Amino acid sequence: MQYGYFDDSNREYVISNPETPAPWSNYLGSTTYGAIITNNAGGYSFYKSAAQGRFMRYRTNAIPVDQPGRYIYIRDMDSGDYWSSSWQPVAKSLDRYKTICRHGTAYTIIESEYAGILSWTNYFIPPDKDHEYWHCKITNKSRKKRKLRLFTFIEYSSNWHLWQDLVNLQYTQYILTMRVIDGIIDQGTNVYLTPQPDNFEEGGQARHTFMGIAGIQVSGFDTDRKKFLGYYGSYSKPEAVIKGECSGSLASGDNGCGVLQSDIELEPDSEIEFVVIVGIGSAEKEGRMAVHEARNPDLVALEFEKLKKIWHGRLEGMHVVTPDQELNSMLNVWNPYNCLITYAWSRAASLVYAGERDGLGYRDTVQDLLGVIPAIPEEAGQRIELMIAGQVSSGGALPVVKPFSHQPGSMKAPSEDEYRSDDCLWLFNLIPAYVRETGDIEFYNKIIPYADKGNDTVANHLRRAIEFTLGRLGAHSLPCGLAADWNDCLVLGQNGESVFVAFQLRYALDAYIDICKILKQTGEISWAQKQLEDLDGNIEKHAWDGEWYLRAYREDGLKYGSHTGFEGSLWLNPQTWAVYSGHVTGERAKKIMEHVYERLFTEYGLIICDPPYEKADLNVIKAPLFNKGMKENGSVFCHTQGWAVIAEAMNGNGNRAYEYFRAYMPAAMNSRAEIRETEPYVYCQSTHSRYSSRYGASRLPWLTGAASWSYYAATHYILGIRPEYDGVTIDPCIPEKWGKFSVKRRFRRRILNIEVNNKQHRQKGVDKILVNGSEVKGSFIPFHMLEDNNIIKVMM
Repeated sequence: MQYGYFDDSNREYVISNPETPAPWSNYLGSTTYGAIITNNAGGYSFYKSAAQGRFMRYRTNAIPVDQPGRYIYIRDMDSGDYWSSSWQPVAKSLDRYKTICRHGTAYTIIESEYAGILSWTNYFIPPDKDHEYWHCKITNKSRKKRKLRLFTFIEYSSNWHLWQDLVNLQYTQYILTMRVIDGIIDQGTNVYLTPQPDNFEEGGQARHTFMGIAGIQVSGFDTDRKKFLGYYGSYSKPEAVIKGECSGSLASGDNGCGVLQSDIELEPDSEIEFVVIVGIGSAEKEGRMAVHEARNPDLVALEFEKLKKIWHGRLEGMHVVTPDQELNSMLNVWNPYNCLITYAWSRAASLVYAGERDGLGYRDTVQDLLGVIPAIPEEAGQRIELMIAGQVSSGGALPVVKPFSHQPGSMKAPSEDEYRSDDCLWLFNLIPAYVRETGDIEFYNKIIPYADKGNDTVANHLRRAIEFTLGRLGAHSLPCGLAADWNDCLVLGQNGESVFVAFQLRYALDAYIDICKILKQTGEISWAQKQLEDLDGNIEKHAWDGEWYLRAYREDGLKYGSHTGFEGSLWLNPQTWAVYSGHVTGERAKKIMEHVYERLFTEYGLIICDPPYEKADLNVIKAPLFNKGMKENGSVFCHTQGWAVIAEAMNGNGNRAYEYFRAYMPAAMNSRAEIRETEPYVYCQSTHSRYSSRYGASRLPWLTGAASWSYYAATHYILGIRPEYDGVTIDPCIPEKWGKFSVKRRFRRRILNIEVNNKQHRQKGVDKILVNGSEVKGSFIPFHMLEDNNIIKVMM
C-alpha cells in the first residue's frame, strides 16, 4: 500500500494518507535548537540535547501513537464542531477531512481541509535562531461567514532533563512556574535559582521557554494541562475546546501546557495569516523580540526561503540521473539529507532514542561523517577534529563525545574494560576520505590534542590507533574484541578475538601505508608493511574456516561463525570485510560472497548471521536476548548492507551489488509501505528477517550508520566516483541493463559533469574517458586536468 510519493522537484516527500503504519517523521533546526515533527504534527523540541534539554513532552511507545505534539485546534463557534489543523489528535473522519503533509529539508508543511475551512501550517526553525515558527494560514472556502476560535497546544516538560521529568516526579512536579506576559506564555522551571548558561549539564538552574503569537490577537489562555484537557479528557477531546473557551489557568507545579486562544472571523474566500512562536528564553525578553520579528509575514517567508537555500545548497554536492527513479530520489535528496541529520544528532534524538544516548557516540559519529563529506567538507572537517580529540592517549577512545561539554586534554580516559576494539579504527575510513575529498594533505600534520592528555599530529593519532589494537592481541595473534567490536552483542573481552576487527586492522594498515607514502615516511612504511604481512598470515592461518571466514574466537578457543556450528555458522561482516579490506581477491572472494548470497540474502536484504542464536553463551553472545530474526539475532541489520554492496562491486558484480542495494533501499518499499511500516524515505537500523513473524517490518529509522554507508557504497562503488589524493577515479560497477547514467558532482570547488555510456551493457570496466575532449588512460583523472567546469565522458 502506498501512503505518499516523492516530489523530487521540490525535494519533498508528500504524505497523502495520514493513517501511516507508524509516525513518519522529519527533523527541524540545528544542533542548538532542534525538533522532531511527524506527519500528524506529533513530536517534541529540545535545546542542545534531547536528553538534557527537552522542554516539550512526547510519549514514545504509547497508544494512541504519536502524541502529544504541536497542535492547533479549530472550533466553529456557531456549530460547536471542532477539529485540528493536523489530522491528529482530533482524528475526524477521512471521508470529510482531507490532508496532506509535505516533509522537506528541515521543514514540514501540513495542509488540511474540513467543513469548508482550509488550514496551511509550515513548521520550521529560522536559521541561527533559538525558536521555531508555525507559519499558519486559515482560509474560508465555504459560502458563508465563519466565526472560528483557535487554540494552540504544546505540553511542557516540568524539567528539561528527560529522566527527571518522566520518572523523578516527587521532584519535578513541584518546580514549574507558568506566567503570561502581554499575551506571551512564559514557562519557568526552578525559577528561584541562578541561570547558568555556560554550564548546560547543570540541572539545578532557572530555565525559561516562551510561546507567543503574531498576526492575530490573543483572547485567552491556559497553562495548566489539567485545566485545558480536563482530568479525564484527552488530546482528542480537550475540555476547554469542547466548552469553547480557556479558563486563564496558571500552573504552579504539576504539569504545564502552552495554549493561546484567538478569535477570527472570515468572509467567504478570505484568509488570515499568523505565526506561532515557541522558543528558548523568557517571555519578557526573548519572547517579545521573537513575536515582534514575526509580525511581518514577509520576513517570516524570507526566513523560510533562507532556510531552504541553506539546505538545498548542502544537497547540491552531487546530483545523479540513472534509469532508476527511486534511486535518484534517494541519492539526490533523502539519502544525503538522512546523512546530514544523522551527522547532527548521532543516536541522541528520535522517536525511538529517548535520551539513553546523549552526545556523539564515537564509532557511530566517525562512520556517520563518511556520508556528509561531499556535501559539507569544511563543516565535516571541524567535526572530524572534534572526534580525533575524543581519542585518548592510549589510542582508544571515549565512548561518547559531548560537544556541549567536551574539554580535550582534561577528560578522564576509559578503564581498560570499557574500551571497544573498533572505535578508532573507523578513523582510517574517515580521515583519508576527507583528505581525498579536500586535497588537504597538510591535515595529516595538524596538531590535535588527545582527550585525556598530550597532543599529536593527525598521522600520529592514526598510528596510536594501530598501536592500541596491536597491543591487544589474543592467542591467535588476532585483535581482542574487548567490550564490543561494532556488534554490541558480541562481548569477547580482553582475550577473545574478533576476526571482523582483524579485517578492520588490515584496512587500517593498508590506509596508513598510503598516508606514509604521501608524507614520505619510509620507516613507517616498512613498519606497517611488516605488521600487515604478519596479520595476513595470522588471518589465513586462524580465521579461514575452509569455506568462509570465522566471526570470532571465545577466550578458550571456541569458534564463532564456523561451518561446524549449529548456530550462527555464517556471519556477514567477516566475508564482506575480507573483500573490502583487500585481504582476499579473485576466486576466493567470489566464493565467500556466493555463500553470502545463498545463505544470507532475502528480498529485504542480507541477514547478519545464520542461523540465529538460541543457546549461545550469553556471557559472550548477547544475541539470544532478542527474538530470532530481530536486531543482532539474525535480522537484516541495515548498517551492514553497504559493505556487501562494496564487496560485490569490488568483485565486479554490478548486477548483484545493485540487487543488494535495492533490496533494503527505503524508496523501493514505497508501494509496499504497509510491510516496511517505517518511513520509505530514510534508512532504518534493522528489518525483521525471515525468522521473524514480522518479516519485512523495519525499525528505528533515521539515526543509523546505514545512511552513510549506503550513500558511500552507492556513490563510490556503484556509480564508482572516488576522490583520490591527486585526482578522481571513475570506475562504475552497475547493473548490465543500465545503458547510461550521469552525475553532476562538486569536487574541490570544481564541477564534474560526468556522462557514463554503457552501450556494451557491461557491469564493470572503463574503456575510455574524455576530460574536456582530452583522453585519459584507465579510470583515473589527475587533478591538474580539471578546470572550473568539466565535461567528462566515460565509455564502459
